[in-house]
This record gives sequence, C-alpha cells and structure tokens, in this order.
Amino acid sequence: MGNMGNIVLKLSGLKVTYGGIKALKGIDLVIHRGELVTLIGANGAGKTSTLKAITGTLPQCSVDGQIEYLGESLEKIKPFQLPEKKLAMVPEGRGVFTRMSIHENLLMGAYTRTDKPGIAADIAKWFDLFPRLKERSHQMAGTLSGGEQQMLAMARALMSRPNLLLLDEPSMGLSPIMVEKIFEVIHTISAQGMTILLVEQNARLALQTADRGYVMDSGLIVMDGKAKDLLDDPGVRTAYLGE
Repeated sequence: MGNMGNIVLKLSGLKVTYGGIKALKGIDLVIHRGELVTLIGANGAGKTSTLKAITGTLPQCSVDGQIEYLGESLEKIKPFQLPEKKLAMVPEGRGVFTRMSIHENLLMGAYTRTDKPGIAADIAKWFDLFPRLKERSHQMAGTLSGGEQQMLAMARALMSRPNLLLLDEPSMGLSPIMVEKIFEVIHTISAQGMTILLVEQNARLALQTADRGYVMDSGLIVMDGKAKDLLDDPGVRTAYLGE
C-alpha cells in the first residue's frame, strides 16, 4: 500500500451534469502511489463518467469540483497532453488502431518518448507478459480477437510508462478464460508497483484483485474501504455479487 503522502489522484466534490442529468453528484476519491483501486457499481452509476471527467473526454457538459493528478489540477490539460503527463487510459471498447500491426500500435503508445533502447526494451517486456501478442506482432490489430485487442490496448497504454493507469471495463465482452487472463495481467502489473484505477462490472473479480474499493450508486460514492472488507459486506454481496 502506498505511503499516505504519495497521492497520485485526488477527486474532491466532483460533479458532472449533462443537460439536466446529474451523472456525478459530488464525489471524493483518493489513490496513493502503488495502489490498485477499483470503482464498482451498477450500469449508469457514474463510473465511466468519472474516468472521462479525469481524462477530459466527456461530451459537452458542466464539470465542477477538483481533479488533481500528482498535486496539479487537470482542469486546463487537454486529453492529448495526458500521455506526456504519464497518465494513460485503456478505454471501454479498447480503441486499438485496427489498420496498424501490433508492433506499430505499441510504438504509438510510446510516441511521447525518444529513448529508442528503452522503447525496444519495453516492447520486449510487454511481449513477455502477453505472449499471444508476441506471436502475432506483425498481424493487423483489427484481425485480433476481443481479448487480444484488450491485451494490446493495455500493453499500448503501458508503453508510455504511466504514473497512473485507468482501466475502463477491461473484462467487457470477453470470454471467461480471457477475463481470467486479463485479471492475471492486472494483478502482475499492480504487483510491479503500477498505480491503477479500475472501473469494472465484474465486482467480485475487481474486489478480489484490488487493494481498496469505492462503490458508486446514482452518481454518488455510497461506500468505500479495503477491497476485502467490501467483499465481505452483506450489502455489497447482495447488490453487486448476486448473493
């Protein structure tokens, strides 16, 4: 668990309103360096709106409250500047460059970097973690299965050597065996010290993997705590774990 002084991300009183709809009604959330924190909740609870508010990728809407990344406000930062700030997001639906090879996608992930030997070393490192990608490195990304595209999207995000990795619904639409593989990888990169905010429908898997969790409902955070305590909480078990 990260040192309390090492705050990577802090949301204070974050509100998001689209038209007359209040997607977020004033949420507070903190992530310390090296933590894996998960945000769980039903569809429409506001999880993806939270990630999009952090990355500045919301459609026209009003955003109030504070978003601080490494002690700096993200208010004036444009989404395309985030990789330079070492903040990476793997969006829902993956968003790989379908007409580029796996290898070219990984190079795109490192476009803010100039250290060629480091980039080559990182490609080798992530190919070790994702052997399926290594076998197909010259294949077009659009020809990969959903699970392989998810692996590629994660590896591409990691190529920027982020201080914070945002994962939006990484298990969505994947077969159970692929979901297991993706979560193994999330666990591995977390164990290597990566700071991660994970938004995930599969509350059980998310809480089994995370250090801490926040539970969202209707644009509010209704519970937070250590992931293992949330896993044991009767209310969470009934509402989100189907028990």
